[in-house]
Amino acid sequence: MNQDKAPIYEALEEFRRNRVVPFDVPGHKRGRGNPELVKLFGKQCVELDVNSMKPLDNLCHPISVIKEAEVLAADAFGAAHAFLMVGGTTSAVQTMVLTACKSGEKIILPRNVHRSVINALVVNGATPIYVNPDTDKRLGIALGMKISQVEKAIEENPDAVAILVNNPTYYGICSNLRKIVEIAHAHNMMVLVDEAHGTHFYFGEDMPVTAMAAGADMASVSMHKSGGSLTQSSFLLAGPRVSAGYVRQVINLTQTTSASYLLMASLDISRRNLALRGKESFRQVREIAEYARREINKIGGYYAYGKELVNGDSVYDFDTTKLTVFTLDIGLAGIEVYDLLRDEYDIQLELGDIGNVLAYISIGDRMREVERLVSALYDIKRIYSKDRAGLFDHEYINPQVVLTPQEAFYAVKEEMIPIRETKGRVCTEFVMSYPPGIPILAPGERITQEIIDYILYAKEKGCSLTGPEDEKCERLNVIKEMTIY
Repeated sequence: MNQDKAPIYEALEEFRRNRVVPFDVPGHKRGRGNPELVKLFGKQCVELDVNSMKPLDNLCHPISVIKEAEVLAADAFGAAHAFLMVGGTTSAVQTMVLTACKSGEKIILPRNVHRSVINALVVNGATPIYVNPDTDKRLGIALGMKISQVEKAIEENPDAVAILVNNPTYYGICSNLRKIVEIAHAHNMMVLVDEAHGTHFYFGEDMPVTAMAAGADMASVSMHKSGGSLTQSSFLLAGPRVSAGYVRQVINLTQTTSASYLLMASLDISRRNLALRGKESFRQVREIAEYARREINKIGGYYAYGKELVNGDSVYDFDTTKLTVFTLDIGLAGIEVYDLLRDEYDIQLELGDIGNVLAYISIGDRMREVERLVSALYDIKRIYSKDRAGLFDHEYINPQVVLTPQEAFYAVKEEMIPIRETKGRVCTEFVMSYPPGIPILAPGERITQEIIDYILYAKEKGCSLTGPEDEKCERLNVIKEMTIY
């Protein structure tokens, strides 16, 4: 197909030239009613914040320019179907789960999933069958799904209808996706891939296998992360085994009927950009990331890890564009290095957790910014390093699942119990550091002393904890008068 085209963008340009008089929403009327909005975002941007109309198509039921943009996207990503998503990759992930399973049905998935997956289970009542991933003993991070773990989960749950895989994880870890698809399809199970951090796999060279190339049924691709579109814009991809019409119906259960044309046009333009120039762009991204990895490792104390982690199973492949740095050996938690970089050096990283920081390298990065990061890390080690005694050394804690997320979320609650007093109780809400948005606790899981200690430690170190009703994350809601053994 002609990937030079950007039909939504072109339709918006035509709309601008026609100078149509607006007696529709949005109420700011091309910015005239809100001059501060124009001052902040610019006249050109605000003028294109428009509503669905015949020349611009409608995302809920596309038949013209949006439909054409989706067909072009499907071609660019090697999918049978593509859907523009304006609710972030969260909405794409939830659509996958809601499409694949319903109340009472089982879905196999790693527990280190994004909160959006478990949110979908709260909504539709499906039962998660968790595959607890191995962890890297030094780095403390969860790894990918081992084939033996997948086979065991299927053997014990032959009635499961789908398997969901993180590929890659936030830390760049990839599972053996082709083999997982092969096994799942042999048992008539759908394969869903949370590919939020893998947009570049589709356009770069020498990258880990993509979900569509591996034969997965659906994949959620966070175009705004490494693909260059505006925040909150994403693609949902589907293979030939999936009914596109049914997926559209599921999308329309939750996605807005007032889709942002700024977001959709950004998807359209970014897809065109990557289709035409992605190979060269991501070659440069890899070079920058590899350079940074080498230079950081020369400092000593830090460990910027890469392909050496590959073991052919739980780390089947590694995304070398992910610049994740282990910090505990300089005596600082990842979140402490993250805060120092932001507060003292004006460098904003993507993530700081208990033991790692993540610098997200993508198409907008240049070598000089990376050199500034390397220099700042050297400075932090020189000034702030200390003995690592007393530091937590792992990110992932295997959960004790008592009830399904939906059962627990809607159960009768005993509200606002001090965290220190919740040991043995069953949680009804989420607790997570964001990013990465992987729950420390999810509804239906038993609260252990290890989890309590982790939450308190994360708070002490300055992690941004989200999820509970109590915004200070000092108290939790638990199932009323219930401790299940």
